[in-house]
Amino acid sequence: MSFDAVKIGLVSVSDRASAGVYQDQGIPSLKTWLQAALLNPIEFVEILIPDEQADIENALKKLADEHHCNLICTTGGTGPAKRDVTPEATLAVANKEMPGFGEQMRQISLHFVPTAILSRQVAVIRGESLIINLPGQPKAIAETLEGLKDKEGNSLVKGIFAAVPYCIDLIGGPYLETNPEVINAFRPKSAIRKPAQGNA
Repeated sequence: MSFDAVKIGLVSVSDRASAGVYQDQGIPSLKTWLQAALLNPIEFVEILIPDEQADIENALKKLADEHHCNLICTTGGTGPAKRDVTPEATLAVANKEMPGFGEQMRQISLHFVPTAILSRQVAVIRGESLIINLPGQPKAIAETLEGLKDKEGNSLVKGIFAAVPYCIDLIGGPYLETNPEVINAFRPKSAIRKPAQGNA
C-alpha cells in the first residue's frame, strides 16, 4: 500500500533553547510522536527561534508559503508571560481561525493541571497549511495530540490529532493515514479513501 507524502513544519519557540542554554525538547518530541502516529512518508522542516513575534511570524510564513508545509506545529510561548507571543504571531498570519483545536487542548490539559486555563494555544489556516500551537513540555505534547486513554487503551478524551487529517483534506493537502495503535483519524464515510490498488 502506498501513502501520500506529507511535509510538516516544526517550530520551537524558546529564548533559552535558541540561545543554546539548554537543548530543545519540543521538536524531537513532536517528531517522535508524528513518526509513530502517521503511516505517510514525512519530510520535516525544523526551525528553532526565540520568543520574538516578528521571528515567529516570519517562520510561519516561510513554512507555509515557501516550503508549502501541509501541517505546521509550534511548541512553546503560549502562556500569559510577557515573552509568550506565539498565539499573537499565529493569528497575525492566519486566513482563518480554528478555535475548536484550542478549546480541546485546554480540555485535555485540565485533566492534569488547573493551570491549563492559562494556556492560549490557537490553530489557524494559512493558505493550504494548518498551523497548530502545542504545549512546550514533551509529555503535554503527546497528551494533547493523542488524548486520554484508560488502562485498557480505550479513549476517554479525544486528542486533537484525530481531526487533523480530515482538516488537511478540506484545505487541499495530502491524504494522511494514521497508525491506529497511536490514534485513529476520523473522517465522514464519504471522505474515506480506499487503499491504492496494486501496491504491497
